[in-house]
Amino acid sequence: MSPLSRRAPRLPAPVPRGEIVLRAAGVSVTLGGTRIVSGVDFDVRAGEVLAILGPNGAGKSTLLGALAGDHAYGGSVELVGREVHDWPSRELALRRAVLRQNNSVSFPFPVVDIVKMGRAPWRAITSVEEDDRIIAEELLRSDTFRFAERTYTSLSGGERARVALARAMTQRTGLLLLDEPTAALDINYQEQVLAIARRTARQGSAVVVVLHDLAAAAAYSDRVLLLADGAMRAWGAPAEVLTPELLSEVYRHPVRVARDADGALAITPVRFPDDDAAPPAAHDPRSSERTTP
Repeated sequence: MSPLSRRAPRLPAPVPRGEIVLRAAGVSVTLGGTRIVSGVDFDVRAGEVLAILGPNGAGKSTLLGALAGDHAYGGSVELVGREVHDWPSRELALRRAVLRQNNSVSFPFPVVDIVKMGRAPWRAITSVEEDDRIIAEELLRSDTFRFAERTYTSLSGGERARVALARAMTQRTGLLLLDEPTAALDINYQEQVLAIARRTARQGSAVVVVLHDLAAAAAYSDRVLLLADGAMRAWGAPAEVLTPELLSEVYRHPVRVARDADGALAITPVRFPDDDAAPPAAHDPRSSERTTP
């Protein structure tokens, strides 16, 4: 056996639909001496989208960083049965792809070269033709093919976000971790990106996405994980977790939840009054006045 073959990574085995891809048990994260996340338990299965929700400072991005292997953590994070931090870096990159909030690139690389970086873990495993086919697919799917030769630094924030998504998608992994992928996008591309995430799950991957848009989470996810102050408040199907009582409490603002004409969950905040009166009080569980249409 040659030295090169001995160093070849173990290729990912397909995970059957419905089987657990990622399992978190008692996960805690401390950064700078401050406990940011504590006692989080959930799993994600092949074929499903899990949305991580919560107000600012709830620990959503920190938790995603632990799931990705970017942060040290307490407890356990298992990716296909093995602790995330035990995977060699290249083998980890073959099994999970990450779209982070910060996608800054300071050098004026062409867009196509940025997207190509997602194929780096597969170097010497797949052919150049296969890599080129996947890169073209993701450029088209993210609607970035038309400016593939432009420099990344010339793009708008929304265009850069779509390029970063295309780069993550080219890794072709069984787990896709997305940190606020719609934050810089207009409504058209927000819907496109979440449709891509759902389609990726339906094709057999597991997808974890951090979102602020509660209605979008209800529409595109199979399960949701609701965080508050670094702790897990609820985990389950959107209709079970996204209740007016719980959302009003967690977000400290009254929230209405109803069904629209298509039967989808419609989630809206109670608006502040136009005058200088005090803002509406948070939901009072003794009254449904502010949380029903």
